[in-house]
Amino acid sequence: MPTTIVLPSAILCSFLAIALGGLAKAQSDVEERPNVLFIAIDDLNDTVGFLRAHPGVKTPNLDRLAARGVSFTNAHCAAPACAPSRTAVITGMRPSSSGIYLNGHNALTHDLTKDLTTLPKSFQEAGYLTKGGGKIYHAHTLSEAALEGFLDPEPWDSFFPSKSQQLPAEVTPSGDWPVNGNGDWYRGRFDWEALDVDDDEMADAKVVSWAEKELSKVHEKPLFLAVGIYRPHIPWWTPKRYFDLHPLSEIALPEVEFDDLDDVPPAGRDFPREHWQKWIEENGQWANAVQGYFASVSFTDAMVGRLMAALDNGPLSRNTIVVLWSDHGYHLGQKQHWEKFALWEQATHVPLIFADTREDGFGKGETHVAASLLDIYPTLAELCQLDPPSHLDGESLVPWLEEPEREEQRAVVTTHGFQNHAVKSERWRYIRYADGSEELYDHQSDPNEFVNVAGRADLVGIKAELASWLPERNVESAERDKKNQK
Repeated sequence: MPTTIVLPSAILCSFLAIALGGLAKAQSDVEERPNVLFIAIDDLNDTVGFLRAHPGVKTPNLDRLAARGVSFTNAHCAAPACAPSRTAVITGMRPSSSGIYLNGHNALTHDLTKDLTTLPKSFQEAGYLTKGGGKIYHAHTLSEAALEGFLDPEPWDSFFPSKSQQLPAEVTPSGDWPVNGNGDWYRGRFDWEALDVDDDEMADAKVVSWAEKELSKVHEKPLFLAVGIYRPHIPWWTPKRYFDLHPLSEIALPEVEFDDLDDVPPAGRDFPREHWQKWIEENGQWANAVQGYFASVSFTDAMVGRLMAALDNGPLSRNTIVVLWSDHGYHLGQKQHWEKFALWEQATHVPLIFADTREDGFGKGETHVAASLLDIYPTLAELCQLDPPSHLDGESLVPWLEEPEREEQRAVVTTHGFQNHAVKSERWRYIRYADGSEELYDHQSDPNEFVNVAGRADLVGIKAELASWLPERNVESAERDKKNQK
């Protein structure tokens, strides 16, 4: 017969105390972890003030945030399109590893990505309260059906407006639109107009208002709060006061050379929307379009200011890490191109800021080391003591958060479509297309990438060094078609 062993009550109490102590410590460790304010911005290029890439754009709140943290002045997206870029950030997997290359590729249904432990899931599994609102995954306001987009409801304790809708409906002009008179592009939504509305009527302001309330609460768990700001995505229908910040008489058009595409190989010539630029010039709309974009950037800046004010004035003000990023850059006529969907500087260069409100947190400064949005996941995992999954393609940026002046030779990759890659180091941009054709730009002498020097014999070694950063794995596309490019 089995023997029953009766332990003295003192020993049982001892075991119980140890077990409860371990649970209490584990709970205490979770509670002491920093909160995270994760700000994702759509289509924001490097025109922001602290990146000093374009004069006159008013972004005081973004500039203040950069000054109170570490800004990565040479940060680049993993893909110059919303869906693949955001998938790369959320999954930590580069497009050439996942097969998510285009805006029609849905990570929720793709075999290589649908079961991955995503960034919000890692926080949820670590005991965080996960709340999200606005555009975190791919979505857009160009049709009602697209307000949900590729939202994954599973890793969120709550989502605003709901777990079946990422974006609130957007405000439209009171009169007929498109205001610019061209209905050919995105059914008239490549458009701009100064709206006679208050900020609070805008969809982004509704998302920010929800986030302000979350930042004013005391939560029982550490909080991972993801806030997606849709502007400056088109249409640039934005409150009038932001247009007034950028009078047409003060708009400085981008510096361009009109023969800029002459030395670009045919594979690269497929990307520019030259017919858009032609229409804009012929109809005298270039300054108006740039004004619409700048106004929307300043509106976005105001939304960031509201978020930071809510954080600073609330109960989370002394224990929160802030990360702010944009999914890709944006052309405003450079290389005869508009929007993203290309591998040049204007399409890949993005703002990336980490800030820490803790007294013993990381420092302040700026760094010019090449950084990728792929690095956000492993960086937050290290800062918040998460257990990162093994599939991450990025690297933690914590060494530069602790020492912004740290020098290290590093390059990062942006991918647009199967086997089309750009490699960006501190000095160089190297592009290799699927057909083997190349571009090379020296940012030391040519920051606008006007002169392709890939054919120079004395730069063969430079190209080889940059090519060593190209991904070894290039999986087939998740889907073959190119539908839903927006």
